[in-house]
Amino acid sequence: MEPDPDPSRFRDLMLDSEPGFEEVLRCVFGVQNHEARLYIELLDAPDSTVAELADEVDRDRSNVNRALSTLLDKELASRRRRLLDSGGHVYQYRATPPEDARELMHETLDEWAAYVHERIDEFPDE
Repeated sequence: MEPDPDPSRFRDLMLDSEPGFEEVLRCVFGVQNHEARLYIELLDAPDSTVAELADEVDRDRSNVNRALSTLLDKELASRRRRLLDSGGHVYQYRATPPEDARELMHETLDEWAAYVHERIDEFPDE
């Protein structure tokens, strides 16, 4: 994942005296509130389908599908295809385990810090 140099993402986190896991997740990965909530829901209900998740988070399927795409892109979720006995298939989603998500957060912050250090090193000498 490319580091996002947008400091506004980190400003809110630094101003919060006691940020929780969801706040840090939103800040580091640049995800929306409902996407962070969906990640937490996936932790509680692994192998859920879009329809099941839509019911749980009280959002329509298209919104859940977009949120899942974001989580997949950010490596915060995975999916697998399950064949149905009646024919066809359904996708089931699972959250990236918290320990792996924490590692991704550390890597993302390290990449962002390296980006900032490079910008600092580009300051002209006077």
